[in-house]
Amino acid sequence: MKHYLVLGLMLGVFTSSLGQHFTKLDTLRGSITPEREWWDLTYYDLNLQVKPQEEFISGYNVIQYKVLKASDIIQIDLQEPLKIDAVSQDGQPLEVSSIGPAHFIKLKKRQIPGSINKLKVEYSGKPRKAIRAPWDGGFSWERDNNGNPFAATSCQGLGASIWWPNKDHMYDEVDSMRISVDVPKNLMNVSNGRLVSTKENETSTNFTWFVSNPINNYCVNVNIGDYVHFGEKFEGEKGALDVDYYVLRDNLVKAREQFKQTGMMLKAFEHWFGPYPFYEDSFKLVEVPYLGMEHQSSVTYGNHYQNGYLGRDLSGSGWGLKFDFIIIHEGGHEWFANNITYKDIADMWIHEAFTAYSENLYLDYHFGKKASAEYVIGTRMNIRNDKPIIGPYDVNQRGSGDMYYKGANMLHTLRQLLEDDELWRQILRGLNEEFYHQTVTTQQIENYISEKTKIDLTAFFNQYLRTTMIPKLEYKREGSQLTFRYVDIVTDFDMPIRVFVEGKEQWIYPKSEWKSETLAGDNLVFDENFYVNHEPIQP
Repeated sequence: MKHYLVLGLMLGVFTSSLGQHFTKLDTLRGSITPEREWWDLTYYDLNLQVKPQEEFISGYNVIQYKVLKASDIIQIDLQEPLKIDAVSQDGQPLEVSSIGPAHFIKLKKRQIPGSINKLKVEYSGKPRKAIRAPWDGGFSWERDNNGNPFAATSCQGLGASIWWPNKDHMYDEVDSMRISVDVPKNLMNVSNGRLVSTKENETSTNFTWFVSNPINNYCVNVNIGDYVHFGEKFEGEKGALDVDYYVLRDNLVKAREQFKQTGMMLKAFEHWFGPYPFYEDSFKLVEVPYLGMEHQSSVTYGNHYQNGYLGRDLSGSGWGLKFDFIIIHEGGHEWFANNITYKDIADMWIHEAFTAYSENLYLDYHFGKKASAEYVIGTRMNIRNDKPIIGPYDVNQRGSGDMYYKGANMLHTLRQLLEDDELWRQILRGLNEEFYHQTVTTQQIENYISEKTKIDLTAFFNQYLRTTMIPKLEYKREGSQLTFRYVDIVTDFDMPIRVFVEGKEQWIYPKSEWKSETLAGDNLVFDENFYVNHEPIQP
């Protein structure tokens, strides 16, 4: 018991370099604790009964793992108000000591390195009700227009342990899993992967799904409703992909029309990012009572069958109304979030910057380069520069929401620095091949892009990811001379910029010191594709 006492005494408050306050509970949630790092997840067998009328769930999760080194205490996470009812290994009951949502289980069986063991965790209760899903998630308990229960889970950031017991840290993805859910008769549950069985019971129906690929814990989902199903085949780079749709009965006609954009999304993103990463598990769109979420192979949809973001163009350019934001954005996450997944939520930009950028790549593929540029540049109006994009590590804390459109504009700017678009496409595809089904860090992504571009991008990424400063180009004209320098930059930031003089392309190479270039003409235009501010200075 000394182990738990020590942890309890350490429940103090510390302050990050950004002035944010964190506690030991944040560390237990957000770090690779000693009670996590000695074992590797291999399989989940999640079994759940959902009672929507009572907003109550109960069930168990069998957690299979490989022992990496000997230990006798394992950390499993489950958040209140849910309660662990029992824990056992090989039929033997085990003692549990808890610090908030972190539960420390004392193992009796010797944990031999290399061995595969199982742990059964039984639990029940009324899970946290989603407040503003998917941003402040949990279980959404709603009803459709016919009075039928309509329920779904969402839990990114908050943690999958808000509704099921698991190893709630992103660094260790389970290799595969089974999801078995009992729901009241006349309702259906849709989860990740493929439906492997349906069993009718006296008052309920059991739907069992199997996920054959690695999956991050926040992507595991339960969606319950009076669903109808239709589907199609997408002929993709790896052959025929099963594409399935589950929508509320009353919305079938609208869905058949709106979801035609799914094939367009898959076509564009296989071009830019490589093959859809989960052919074995199919692709699904599932209607839910909230906006939507990137649940792997079970993408959730609540955009009300309209283009834009709930009918709005987030870019102000007009191009945002050419596509259904949720189909395109959440679909893009299958490559960046689900195939390539951050190890720590501080690096959430890896998910959101690339996926926000995928919106304009979708436009690029279907509507042309001019459309895509106008869209991504237009999204700059959403950038706040309130804090850095990368957050503090090991405390389950994300960075600024600017990771979406500042991140997208960073990537769009980077594209301008390359010799041709085909190199950029091969880099995006290469990322998805190099880090296929892996969890990664920012540094891995930075290093890969620097290596493939043959450009040292250290200062570039430091500027856009780790500060709130937008590079400012100060300049002055004296006759044919253009004098310029960068301010508001990190050390060694020296990104070249394309300008047009009398409509002709020319490059300038600013640094922090004043430099001069001779321009052959009077009409000077800075290329807006570079996310840089320009400020004229009086000579």
